[in-house]
Amino acid sequence: MSIAGPSIRRPVATTLLMAAIVLFGVMGYRTLPVSDLPNVDYPTVQVRASLSGADPETMASAVATPLEKQFSTIAGIDSMTSSSSQGSTSIVLTFTLDRDIDAAAQDVQAAIAQTLRSLPSDITAPSYQKVNPADDPILYLALTSKTLPLSTLSEYGENLMAQRISMVQGVAQVQVYGSQKYAVRVQVDPRRLASRQIGIDEAAAAIRQANVNLPTGVLWGPERALTLRASGQLQDADAFRSLVVAYRGGAPVRLDDVGQVLDSVQNDKTAAWYTAGGETSRGVILAVQRQPGTNTVAVARAVRRTLESLRAQLPASVSVDVLYDR
Repeated sequence: MSIAGPSIRRPVATTLLMAAIVLFGVMGYRTLPVSDLPNVDYPTVQVRASLSGADPETMASAVATPLEKQFSTIAGIDSMTSSSSQGSTSIVLTFTLDRDIDAAAQDVQAAIAQTLRSLPSDITAPSYQKVNPADDPILYLALTSKTLPLSTLSEYGENLMAQRISMVQGVAQVQVYGSQKYAVRVQVDPRRLASRQIGIDEAAAAIRQANVNLPTGVLWGPERALTLRASGQLQDADAFRSLVVAYRGGAPVRLDDVGQVLDSVQNDKTAAWYTAGGETSRGVILAVQRQPGTNTVAVARAVRRTLESLRAQLPASVSVDVLYDR
């Protein structure tokens, strides 16, 4: 009895069997995952801390060193590296392959909480994230506008797009480059301060004390209760110029008397440009990083689908372009 015998005697069954094999083959092929590279991810946790105005040496000694001492007590660490720059420190903890990344992240969080008392009082609370820092972003997006200022464009990029894209399944984080947040910049003149015998710490303390927004209390009545809020926040440079720094000879010394007060941005040393069609313009760049173990192609497609709904929420003057898609 040959193998072809049953097929010849039952042609209908043979045809249905071959059609079923082809059908399941096509269905299986369409559901195969497509990725650019194999998934090889190490359990890695990155810790970031920032201290405004601190030099790299101060960040390394006062911030990185206490954190590293506490992190060294965590089990399963394969390597620990840190880098400090102007006002920021980054510590990368790489764990052994048999270490669960979720449990390792909990240990890192507990170590950060125990080290807070040893860190400078005015430091921003250190944050951590489960992401492989060696993994490059899979998607770069550029936000540009010919009419809106960069501060407004940054708000759309950080508060709308970055937060919404971060919620997409498989996205680890969205980094924003070239962001320009509005801020009031005070440039005091040391000679003016010295002539009035005012220290720079007095000027800084006056700015902090005058720019507050705190709850005041509650007024209770027979039928209703009213919540009081003292809004002491100063919104622009004009409001800061008349701020009283100190009193000398019975006369007030205002902030405008000891320096310049300008409408500016928080960081005027960084910028991003986008070139398209031979025209270069300032913009905001969003870099999308995937979570370890996720499929690069699937995450990029999900982000692109989210972009379609985000474009409808942006003003018509804002353009969103894909710079790079891995």
